[in-house]
Amino acid sequence: MQTSFTPAALSDPDTAESASIIRKCVHCGFCTATCPTYVTLGNELDSPRGRIYLVKDMLENGRPADERTVKHIDRCLSCLACMTTCPSGVNYMHLVDHARAHIERTYKRPLIDRVIREMLARVLPYPQRFRWSLKLARLARPFADALGGVAPLKPLAAMLKLAPAAVPPASANDRPGLRTAEGVVRKRVALLRGCAQSVLDPGINEATVRLLTRLGVEIVLPEGEGCCGALTHHMGREEEALDFARRNVDVWAREVERSKLDAIVITASGCGTVIKDYGHMLRLDPAYAEKAALVSSLAKDVTEFLSTFDLPLPENPVEAIVAYHSACSMQHGQKITQAPKTLLAQAGFTVRDVPEGHLCCGSAGTYNILQPEISAKLRDRKVGNIERVKPDLIATGNIGCMTQIGSGTSIPILHTVELLDWAFGGEPPAKLAGRSFPRMARPVAAE
Repeated sequence: MQTSFTPAALSDPDTAESASIIRKCVHCGFCTATCPTYVTLGNELDSPRGRIYLVKDMLENGRPADERTVKHIDRCLSCLACMTTCPSGVNYMHLVDHARAHIERTYKRPLIDRVIREMLARVLPYPQRFRWSLKLARLARPFADALGGVAPLKPLAAMLKLAPAAVPPASANDRPGLRTAEGVVRKRVALLRGCAQSVLDPGINEATVRLLTRLGVEIVLPEGEGCCGALTHHMGREEEALDFARRNVDVWAREVERSKLDAIVITASGCGTVIKDYGHMLRLDPAYAEKAALVSSLAKDVTEFLSTFDLPLPENPVEAIVAYHSACSMQHGQKITQAPKTLLAQAGFTVRDVPEGHLCCGSAGTYNILQPEISAKLRDRKVGNIERVKPDLIATGNIGCMTQIGSGTSIPILHTVELLDWAFGGEPPAKLAGRSFPRMARPVAAE
């Protein structure tokens, strides 16, 4: 794509990078076929190609964002399916991240929108605040339908409807410390505790600790680690996101200096995509560029890490059909596609792919709150495709997807690592209480 950025504009490193990304686009339109918003809405400006035109016009002319540009950029899920499809290597992720930061700096949103976004940024990344907000949401839930009838308040209605009926108690994994390996120590890792996931479903990290320590992995939960920054990063609040990133880089770099880390294990794929991008996000910060690149190189999704092990025979193989939903941040962001399915098959489950698996479920961080109508259409399409394969269980690797899909189906949805922990010697996941599954004969090791 031809551009005409001025030398003054290109003196800004972020604008120069965006100009380079835009020039790679050849207008081929392959991205439109896999873009969830274009498939759903049919508007060219709600496709990656259309948004690239809008961003080009905005950045090239050095002008503030306008209402039309904001509307269509806000509708982008950042699912990154376009990057998987693009034959020209357009890094849409970095382009739309820059566009969102520019919007945040130059566009004044309506008051209610500003208030809701401020609330999300001040609550979701902080576990204690989030826990209390969910308890308050239960009291306010009867007003959800009334709020949903007022257009500017629809995000509040969506928030209330997504809130769980009960908030799990805090987990021991919320406390920093060392979790010792069973038997010979094979590897040493740090485990991201995270923010929203640790409140919504602490059982995910609990299953991770149980499984990894049984496999001989020593786990450190370091003091001072917090939100990865993804939530604020995708809202364009770049300085806040970079502050989160710097804090985590400091914490994990200290652990590397103290005692070698083989990996930083992450159980939420949305977090993993951002942490693997810390090296890019902090590339212009001389105090953090090198440390951030190191952290990004150590970041591993839990299934990516488990794939490096020769796993034993499953102790509790279960006859169950599992529909594997590959989160966008997993398949498009991190390019991890086979490892989770291979591990589930090794554990004895019958794994089925979901039709239209490349399309987003509509969760996308805060998207299901800020864009509830589009999100609901994508959720219903995803749930319909999952139910077509008639699974007993659904597995995925991202808490946002679990919450989103779980709100539209009665089929139990679990994190992949919860099923692996169960199959390789752990107790049945608590969320399957009252459900029974036939047992397979335990395989016998070959002589």
